[in-house]
Amino acid sequence: MKGNKFRESATSPIKMGLFMLKNLPLGFFVGLRVKHIDNKSAAVSVPFKYLNKNPFQSIYFAVLSMAAELSTAVLAMASIYDAPVPVSMLVFDMNAKFTKKATSRIVFHCNQAEDVVKAVQESVASGQGKIVTVKTVGTDINGVQVAEFNFTWTFKPKKKR
Repeated sequence: MKGNKFRESATSPIKMGLFMLKNLPLGFFVGLRVKHIDNKSAAVSVPFKYLNKNPFQSIYFAVLSMAAELSTAVLAMASIYDAPVPVSMLVFDMNAKFTKKATSRIVFHCNQAEDVVKAVQESVASGQGKIVTVKTVGTDINGVQVAEFNFTWTFKPKKKR
């Protein structure tokens, strides 16, 4: 995952906005933003705004789930971009723990890029499916944890037709 075009596009608000509008329209409308992505980690933010809130005046859990998933998915997409063959990716499992009401902008940080890269590389090398579970933690503007998610991703080289 050297310097790749996917990572550069992911942190561009215009390019990622267009990508989301086409492929992940709800992410676009709730205001997901890739704040950071490199060889070790990624961070995705989601604002507290009218469209994202629940009747309890906090961010709806589904919106938090989208931001959390994207913080791990951009690492997976960047790894796949570097792969020598097409690789499919899919969330196999997810669990979450909510520890505080989310009443401000929330940023999800995933620090397991190396694990994702390794899973993609092993999948390509073996030609078999590979799974990896990664954790992402959401914090509010004061740095207080509001949620923790674990996503299990599956990677498998696509068959040639």
